[in-house]
Amino acid sequence: MQLAACATVPIVSTADKLDRLYEEYFEAQLQLSPTSATYLGDERYNDQLENPASAAFDSENTAIEKRFLQRARSVGDQAVTSAQQVSYDIFVSDRERTLQSLQYPSRYLAINQLDSMAATFAQLGSGSGPQPFRDARDYQRFLKRGEGFVRWVDSAISSLREGVRHGVTQPRVVMAKVVPQLREIGVVNPENSIFWQPLRDMPVTIPAAERSRLTVEYRKAFGERILPAYRRLADFIQNEYLPQARTTVGWSALPNGVEWYRDRIRSQTTTTLSAEEIHQLGLREVARIRAAMENVRQTTGFSGDLKAFFVYLQTDPRFYYNSAAELLAGYQDLKKRIDGLLPAEFADFPRSDYEIREVEPFRAASAAGGSYQQPSADGKRPGIFYVNTFNLKAQPKFGMETLSLHEAAPGHHFQIAIQQELTDLPRFRRFGGYVAYAEGWALYCESIGKELGLFTDPYQWYGRLSDEMLRAMRLVVDTGLHAKGWTREQAIAYMQANSSMADSDVEAEVERYIVWPGQALGYKVGQLRITALRARAEAALGKRFDIKAFHSQVLRDGAVPLDVLEAKIDRWVAAQKP
Repeated sequence: MQLAACATVPIVSTADKLDRLYEEYFEAQLQLSPTSATYLGDERYNDQLENPASAAFDSENTAIEKRFLQRARSVGDQAVTSAQQVSYDIFVSDRERTLQSLQYPSRYLAINQLDSMAATFAQLGSGSGPQPFRDARDYQRFLKRGEGFVRWVDSAISSLREGVRHGVTQPRVVMAKVVPQLREIGVVNPENSIFWQPLRDMPVTIPAAERSRLTVEYRKAFGERILPAYRRLADFIQNEYLPQARTTVGWSALPNGVEWYRDRIRSQTTTTLSAEEIHQLGLREVARIRAAMENVRQTTGFSGDLKAFFVYLQTDPRFYYNSAAELLAGYQDLKKRIDGLLPAEFADFPRSDYEIREVEPFRAASAAGGSYQQPSADGKRPGIFYVNTFNLKAQPKFGMETLSLHEAAPGHHFQIAIQQELTDLPRFRRFGGYVAYAEGWALYCESIGKELGLFTDPYQWYGRLSDEMLRAMRLVVDTGLHAKGWTREQAIAYMQANSSMADSDVEAEVERYIVWPGQALGYKVGQLRITALRARAEAALGKRFDIKAFHSQVLRDGAVPLDVLEAKIDRWVAAQKP
């Protein structure tokens, strides 16, 4: 009698199960937040828009995090390599940390002067952002995405009202800045809006009949639904929300605000440092950097005291450009110079380049002096170093070298673009991040300017110190505002007393810390840790220390929590010893 062949069941390894789980999680997150996919160059969801202002979004996000945390724990980490163990540990701790943060009602604070879906949607629809407008299908996708924006406005108004009932509101002083932003975007005539630029630039390859149809549909959608939604949100904030918004600025004034701020510190620094420990660290750093600034003052031969030196740097015309075009050209020249210096200390370079662009007018008044937007994952769309030309007095020539190192190369551009190219990593790591790592790296890159061959002029060196002072003051001011009862005016006065920053920049910075509590702490905390790891490696390896290899070790696994980075560098150092 012939025996039936036994069917063999393939054995799926733990590593394969985890890889599949990571991919499924990343896909679930892209579906939950379709604009994330657009920024990565993944166009599958370009007609959809997430609604983080809705309770349904919070519920779905929480369900995803719980489901995948449970699945990861059930798979376990047996029989995985050391590299796979790192991914597993990061995945589990990220899900645990995210679930902790989701306990707090962030949707009650659905909009602020720095970021919201209102600003994101305008960037997407400008024609110069990551949303493509190449053919009729692309234009139709954005119109469909516009329907999602109208739903977001309705949810934002509902959640802001709910926040008022629960005593969770944005401070009145920052929300007053939101109204003019919304009104600038939400003009009455669609053809005068930022959204009309893609219609002006419509490719000639689109047939005339299609062009005509799309123009009619855009005029109707933006004239009757989308732009009125901007105005409706502005009217609500001005007439209903502002009178009920809180007059305090610290997170401690909110229900469970002390615990909420503590959670923000943990998530933004990936450490267990307390607010008081960070505050004291900041005070020490401010004193150290102030002494270095005093040394620069003496080097330049300036006869007044440091306060007078600050005023001199703020007011002397030779330190400033007269036009936005000159400022942008200055950064273009600087890009070429820095690109030529980097091979001396770096072995890894991203395939994607970056462009230098002006911050869009509708967000310039409240935006930072510089910022970075990552390239698409395939490298077809370059990274963008945004320069804010709103106030040229806030863009001194002596601050350009340090800002370029931070925002572009080898700072954010190197770290983010290289990370996206690490195709061996799970996508949640290729496209994830930690403030302390990313901003710590960028600030560390400022600190190596001298050894690269920059900061040869004492004023440029002062610019480096000025930017480091900003990050040190953040430790003091952020914790002062949210843990020690500081007022907005007290925070502004402290920064004015310890820097030569333009008043407009100081105001924007303080108001940034007010609405993004804890975010500004990651810069100095991360930079100090990376600097300490380098010093430890140099001491242990002596002449065997290779700066290019060290930088590669920091960059080649992408963004990780600071304790994971520390363990990695320690292993690398041990492996270099004879």
